[in-house]
Amino acid sequence: MATETARTRACLTGIFETGYGRLDAGPAELARRAALGAVKDAGLEPRDIALVVLSNSMGGTLSGQDMVRAQVWLRGLGFGDTPMLNVENACAGGSSALYNAMLAVQAGVGPVLVVAVEKMFTGSRELTIDALERGLPGDLRGEYASRFRDAPSLLMGFNGLWARRMVTDGRVTVREIAAATVKARRHGSMNPLAQHRTPLSLEEVENAPLVVDPLTRPMCSSFTDGACGVVLAPDDGRSPVLRGSVVVSGDGSMEWHERTAALATALWAATGTEAADVDVAEVHDVTAAEELWTIEAMGFFAEGEAGAATASGRTTFGGDGPLVNPSGGLIARGHPVGATGLAQIVEITHHLRGTAGDRQRSGARLGVAFNCGGITDGDASVMVATAIEAR
Repeated sequence: MATETARTRACLTGIFETGYGRLDAGPAELARRAALGAVKDAGLEPRDIALVVLSNSMGGTLSGQDMVRAQVWLRGLGFGDTPMLNVENACAGGSSALYNAMLAVQAGVGPVLVVAVEKMFTGSRELTIDALERGLPGDLRGEYASRFRDAPSLLMGFNGLWARRMVTDGRVTVREIAAATVKARRHGSMNPLAQHRTPLSLEEVENAPLVVDPLTRPMCSSFTDGACGVVLAPDDGRSPVLRGSVVVSGDGSMEWHERTAALATALWAATGTEAADVDVAEVHDVTAAEELWTIEAMGFFAEGEAGAATASGRTTFGGDGPLVNPSGGLIARGHPVGATGLAQIVEITHHLRGTAGDRQRSGARLGVAFNCGGITDGDASVMVATAIEAR
C-alpha cells in the first residue's frame, strides 16, 4: 500500500470523461479524447506530461490490440517519446493505473496522465461475454460453467449466488435491492454522460425480466463504451489531494465480501480517515445487491442495515449518510470494465471541486472510491480503495 506524505502529496489537476453507452468511436478515438481532455483541463500540453499510464481490459479480444495499447492509441498527439505503461487489472484497471501514477508522483515523477478506456459493443454479445469471462481463472471456467448452468454468464452466476445468500440470510429484501436500483437510475438521470438516464419506479424494477434469481434486468449493470482521463501531479495548493490508495490481490483464501471489509479497514488505517468522514462514495455495483453489501462492508452501515437505509433515502441527496454512487454507478452510468475505477475518481473529483452540477454533494470534503475486478474461487482477484480530499 502507499499513502501521501507532506513531502510527496499528489493532487488531481485534470479530469475528463466521454459519454457512456453504445458509441460510434473505437477505443483509439475514445482514448485520444480522454487524454487530450484531461491534459487540457490541467492547463497543460501533451509535451508537459512525464508519464502516461493507460488501462484497458478487453482490447485484445474485442479490438485486436493485445499489446502496447497506449503507444498505439495515443500516437501522434504530441506526447513524443514520453514513457507509456499499460495496465490490465480487470474492472480495477483504471484505479490500479491511478495507484501506479500516485507512486510515480511520490517518487518525484510528474505530471502523470492516466487514461482508461473500454470498447465493449462490437456487434457480438457472445464475444463480449467471452472477453468478460477471461477475468476468471482459465482452469476453473469449466467447473463454473457446470455450477452456473442457468445463468446467462459465469459472472452473473456468482452475482446471483451472492444476492440469494443476502436475501436468505435476512441481510436484505428483494424490494430493498430494487430501491437501490431506483436510486441509481434517479442519480443517472442527473448525469448527462450516463448510459441510462430514464428513472424507474420500484414496480418497474421488480416486474422487469429476470436475469438470474433474484436479480431483474435493471438491477444489473450493462455493457458500455467509454473513456476517462486524470492528470495526477505534485501538490499545486489548489486541487483535490489524493490521501492514499490501497491495492490487494485475492487468491481464493477469503470470500469476496470479507475481503471488501478487510480492504476498507486497511484504507482507513492508511489514510487516517474513517467511514464516518466520507461525504461521497463511488462503489463497484455490478448489481444493486453488491452496492448494499459493499457499503456495509466499508462500515457506512451495520450488517443488515444498508437495504433499509437506502430505501429510506439515507444514501441519496438530502440523506444523512454518504452520498453513494451519485454518478449513477455501474447500474446507470454503465460498466466500462477497465475504465470503471477511473470513472469513479473523476466523479468524486467533481464533487470535491464543486463542479458536479445537479448531483453535487454540498460541502463535500472527503470522497472514497471502491473498485474490484476478476473472481478467483469466490474471492475478488483484485480490489482497490482510494481516498481523495478537497482543499
